[in-house]
Amino acid sequence: MAGRLRDWGRFLLKLGLCSLAGYVAWLCLIIPVYRFVDPPLSTLILTQAWMGQMPIQTWRPLSEISPNVIKAVLISEDGQFCQHWGVDWSAVSEAMQHNGRGASTIPMQTVKNLFLGNGRTYVRKLLEVPLAYATTLIWGRRRTLEIYLNIAEWGPGIFGIEAAAQYHFHQSARSLSPTQAALLAAALPNPIRRNAGKPNPVMRGHAAIVRRQFGDAEAEFACVLAAG
Repeated sequence: MAGRLRDWGRFLLKLGLCSLAGYVAWLCLIIPVYRFVDPPLSTLILTQAWMGQMPIQTWRPLSEISPNVIKAVLISEDGQFCQHWGVDWSAVSEAMQHNGRGASTIPMQTVKNLFLGNGRTYVRKLLEVPLAYATTLIWGRRRTLEIYLNIAEWGPGIFGIEAAAQYHFHQSARSLSPTQAALLAAALPNPIRRNAGKPNPVMRGHAAIVRRQFGDAEAEFACVLAAG
């Protein structure tokens, strides 16, 4: 009996390692493709569709997204976006002193949403950092941000900045004001509970802080704004 259990254990271990190797090989093929082709799905979108909820998403190139959105999201989510190449290790070090929260960069969130899902597993953590570096290197910062803005969730089943702008403010992502963009950025940490169109006092406070930093954003995020 014990020998049979060991055999099953070895078989499952080999199966798991082969599956992981196959998935990594697929990532190595698909990441360069996404440099030029818009991803048709993300793990989050696919999960919701599998559960019977029809996600809403309309893709918009970065050139058709208001610079106010770029400023607000980067200020709120990744202030060192133009300095690091996937992982902000200074933020990681600081986060380790505060329960490990707040260190996730835009590239890390992008690969998590696109390829890995929300599950807190060792495999996800093992892949997230190298994938963040790889995608930033292959896609570049503008493409990484473009993909992130188009796959981020901004409400139940609301994916991408265009769907979010239409859903919360009944206008296009191109036309979002600084205040509207800041409210959308304030919703990102928990888009299911935080409604950008009906902000609570905490969201308004967060948005006000983000809005006050717009003056310095042109210089801080020139790596994506200057090319727009």
